[in-house]
Amino acid sequence: MGFLPLGQQTEYVSEYDAGLLYPIGRVDKWTDMGIASERLPFYGEDVWNAYELSWLDLKGKPVVAMAEFRLPCESPNIIESKSFKLYLNSLNQMRYESRDQVQEILEKDLSAAAGARVSVVIRELDSMSSLVVLTPDYCIDELEVTIEDYHPNSDLLRVEKEAGQVEERLVSHLLKSNCPVTNQPDWGSVFIDYRGPKIHHESLLKYIVSFREHTDFHEQCVERIFIDIMRHCQPEFLTVYARYVRRGGLDINPYRSTVQGLVLGNDRLTRQ
Repeated sequence: MGFLPLGQQTEYVSEYDAGLLYPIGRVDKWTDMGIASERLPFYGEDVWNAYELSWLDLKGKPVVAMAEFRLPCESPNIIESKSFKLYLNSLNQMRYESRDQVQEILEKDLSAAAGARVSVVIRELDSMSSLVVLTPDYCIDELEVTIEDYHPNSDLLRVEKEAGQVEERLVSHLLKSNCPVTNQPDWGSVFIDYRGPKIHHESLLKYIVSFREHTDFHEQCVERIFIDIMRHCQPEFLTVYARYVRRGGLDINPYRSTVQGLVLGNDRLTRQ
């Protein structure tokens, strides 16, 4: 993947250029995981946040803002992260009459790159403070476990048959994988909301940690976690939501669910 923008030295431009966006097809990874693109086993979105969005007003005064982007998981393409950043930077010296005009341009260009409608919300900086919350979910990170697997091993997953059916929400902040282009670490928290046979908590923690040396994009890691839990634990309902730490002024937060039409919030965590 060395030909991708993320693997190259790049000149940063400040003149608008939608051609900087670099789409990456999802279908090859779906095929690797045994997923048929015409019958996806999940619903969901990739929620991106941009923390370094800026342009000029008509008098030349800079405007700074933050933005939320939502890409549907069934879109043919993801957007390579460095190309996304370069594209946003290309707005820096452009003059626009309103926030709505910028939002319209972003929606048009990103939808074209993704191959499906991308929604965009631009927010003032002060409005973002309300999105920072603490999670009340049960964190499994303090469990005592012995770990030897640092590449995804779905065989680690098991259920507690004697516990019967449960409904619970679990979280771990120990998710780490590596960028497939630069091999830089990607840090995240993962939320697992399910109903069905009780997932053995220690086995789930060891499984999440097994991604530590895995190389994949954020979206693909979440899809693998979803598929593995569905296959090995067979819940009636499942949602997997990962909140990744930002890199290059962007964070990516994919979620996949058995529930069609589910729209999750965008509450940030401490590391975000």
